[in-house]
Amino acid sequence: MSELLFKDIKSLSNMIANKEISPVDVTKQSLEQIKKLDPVLNAFIKVMSDSALEEASILEKEVMTGQIRGPLHGVPIAVKDLLETKGVETTAGSKVFENWIPSDDATVISKLKEAGAIIIGKANLHEFAMGATTENATFGNCRNPWDVTKIPGGSSGGSAVAVATGMSFGAIGTDTAGSIRLPAAICGITGIKPTYGRVSRKGCLPFSWSLDHIGPMTRSVGDSALMLDIISGYDSSDSSSSKVSAPVDYSPLTSLKGLRLGVIHSHFFEEISPEVEMVVMRAISDLRQLGAEVVDVEVDGLEEVLNSLKLIAQSEVVAFHEPILKKYKHLYGEDLQFRFHFGQDVLATNYINAQRTRKLFLSRFLNKINDLNIDAIVAPTNAIEPFSIGTIPPQEAINNMFTLGRTPFANITGLPALTIPCGFMPSNLPVGLQLIGKPFEESKLFQIGDLYEKTQEWVSKLEENIIYLKTLV
Repeated sequence: MSELLFKDIKSLSNMIANKEISPVDVTKQSLEQIKKLDPVLNAFIKVMSDSALEEASILEKEVMTGQIRGPLHGVPIAVKDLLETKGVETTAGSKVFENWIPSDDATVISKLKEAGAIIIGKANLHEFAMGATTENATFGNCRNPWDVTKIPGGSSGGSAVAVATGMSFGAIGTDTAGSIRLPAAICGITGIKPTYGRVSRKGCLPFSWSLDHIGPMTRSVGDSALMLDIISGYDSSDSSSSKVSAPVDYSPLTSLKGLRLGVIHSHFFEEISPEVEMVVMRAISDLRQLGAEVVDVEVDGLEEVLNSLKLIAQSEVVAFHEPILKKYKHLYGEDLQFRFHFGQDVLATNYINAQRTRKLFLSRFLNKINDLNIDAIVAPTNAIEPFSIGTIPPQEAINNMFTLGRTPFANITGLPALTIPCGFMPSNLPVGLQLIGKPFEESKLFQIGDLYEKTQEWVSKLEENIIYLKTLV
């Protein structure tokens, strides 16, 4: 397996621009990696081999004439199969949409192409993004690259696996309660859920209009920042798109001195495994060693606001699917059927009160962390060892995100949240550290994450997992 496939995006981009390697060669190597590993891991619903090679050929000719579209010129990227791709099936991981071919690209896809990205394939996901495991009855279960008997997390499991194994250099995921960050943590990569409204959702099939986010998944903090910068920006065709202009670029730090990080023990550290807690607390200690001041923060109303997320998400998803359910209910998976039952029972008054609870909580929370001069909240991303595939019955799946991770908080608040690898459980499975920031302060999260990442010797272990992957082919 080529070391090229595990280079960071910036390095690869420079190699392509300097004509050290061609987009065609890079794409061929990515496709070969997919051919070797995907029969076992099932990260892709559709591999776009022909169109990827055609685009690579065009991009190669542009390089030869000095035309570089952007920092992704010639870089293979995977996209979650929830995003519309012009002329290519967009299934949402469901039998309901398995033959649907959109006539336009999602805004995010258009931005990637404008920056020179090669869309290498449509990544596997939990059906309609409504689950935390990426067990998929229609297109097959996606498997964890660290232990193929385990789930990779979800719902953006295929995106995480593609990046972790060198099948793509980056990927796009979506996040309604943790669907970028949970699989990123479980698969040992980086992922960011941006501030609500930073990235356009036009052309992305919705789970919950109030909670959905789109963001990048990469193997480094720097790559996540690069990709987020590309896909960010106001979009008049998306009513939730924000006009706030906040740069994504950041200056690397040599110390965290002067930064104040908050730890919320309630919820975030409740009912997590001792193995995960030990790794996360060691990471927090490392942040202290880097100069950060770490303080405990007490937050009231957490349980109430997290319950409001469940009400909002399940009622909004029913609102979207109701017309389809009337005709195609039998095509949906069993776990989705249980979710729809829950959503159909939510009263309008419950929904309105949940939205009100959310708004009041966010106002109080921001006031508190501003009063305490908190730059970011630090917390676990995943909470326990990932489930073995096929062990959770459909009626229990609705609680999986809350059981497996500590991610929903950032969705109900709309705050940016970055997950970065921070070590391993005794079982050799990765653990993620979550940094939650203030609105549109992603750059500060990247600064903290970047410095932490650069000081960790165990980071090389992530690439060493390729030794294990060789046994699969």
